[in-house]
Amino acid sequence: MKNLITICARGGSKGIPGKNIKELNKKPLIYYTIRVAELFAERNPDTDIFLSTDSSEIEDKVNAISKKVYTNYKRPDYLATDSSGKIDAIKDVLNFAEKFTKKEYDFIIDLDVTSPLRTVEDLEKAKSKLKGNMDALNIFSVSPANRNPYFNMVEAKKNSEFVELSKKGEFLTRQSAPEVYDMNASFYIYRSNFFKEGYSTAITDKSLIYKMSHVCFDLDHPLDFYFMEFLIQNNHLDFEFVV
Repeated sequence: MKNLITICARGGSKGIPGKNIKELNKKPLIYYTIRVAELFAERNPDTDIFLSTDSSEIEDKVNAISKKVYTNYKRPDYLATDSSGKIDAIKDVLNFAEKFTKKEYDFIIDLDVTSPLRTVEDLEKAKSKLKGNMDALNIFSVSPANRNPYFNMVEAKKNSEFVELSKKGEFLTRQSAPEVYDMNASFYIYRSNFFKEGYSTAITDKSLIYKMSHVCFDLDHPLDFYFMEFLIQNNHLDFEFVV
């Protein structure tokens, strides 16, 4: 089984400028994703790692960190905008990688730079779960949600100032409501058929989830950087993080 790991890192970011290479615990953020990718490749030898970026600065930083990541793919401008879709970006680097390596990949593993709290074991267990269900097209990482749309999340009624529960149900406690999850954006694993069949979003009627057994969240706000750095520096993470 051949694996392609994609690391997509645009140069532009409005929320946290330069976030993909912003230092976290004295290392560029992208370093942590590269290290897990390298460790996965060591344990799963038929694995290639490709960077997808439009930024020469990010490319140079990755080349300084690792010699195992292919950086010869350049993401086209039309796939590097705020409105361009992630699936299209992955598909483009996948097509490039297959032509370049002359391989056909069975699984495509996309690692999000801004959600680095993951382990090699997470990736291997999730891939095994996907591999074991021949009907499934993909699997992605999630965390238990802090809020539940059946119990304590509301939305505005159509054409009204009043609100209602986001999802209908007669649940008196949160514990009795169906379990829901946050997509923590750490990783997505796809069968090659996902791209051949032309899906445009990661959520399909044949998607599986991998529930993280440890803390995991993505960096959306500058404050998230300080919080994650505090957890790392003070050994407050509830798992062994690659540093």
